[in-house]
Amino acid sequence: MSLATLSIALGAAIAAPQVWQLTKPESWRRWSAGFPRSKGLGAVLVLAATAWFMWHVQNETLADFTKFKPYMLVGFAAVGVLTCIYVSDFLAARGLALLMMLVAKLMVDTARWHESEWRWVVTTLAYLWVFAGIWLTISPWRLRDFIAWQNRTDGRLKGLAMARLGLALLLVLLGLTAYR
Repeated sequence: MSLATLSIALGAAIAAPQVWQLTKPESWRRWSAGFPRSKGLGAVLVLAATAWFMWHVQNETLADFTKFKPYMLVGFAAVGVLTCIYVSDFLAARGLALLMMLVAKLMVDTARWHESEWRWVVTTLAYLWVFAGIWLTISPWRLRDFIAWQNRTDGRLKGLAMARLGLALLLVLLGLTAYR
């Protein structure tokens, strides 16, 4: 995938919830308040992250891992499934954190060899997502607290949505210009 395509896709993915927040704030508040503890959505996110991580392990070319790869794949699959069963509290927050870190890997890998200095926008965002992913994995209730803080006032909800929408627009514009 090219950095241009990735940047446009990231911009669109970031923009979608912001448009929802700006156009239907009450609907957003209801949905987002329940998101961190959603077991169904959490299971989907954790299992998607598990599958994606297993794909990375399967495609790893280091010879040191070759003989252990089948065992590692079974182990990681078991961890993903067992997480959905036994660590179900704040499962969606944890699943989101895992996906943020996997998307960040894709972002850094894609931006690594791009010649434009604007690649640092995507790379910096990736490292922020890694930090946030680690933080939410360790303390997933922080996502619930952040959502409650964000949703407390209309001004805060709309202001943060506009800021993230600006980031989304920047990513799309970079994808259409500097990353081509």
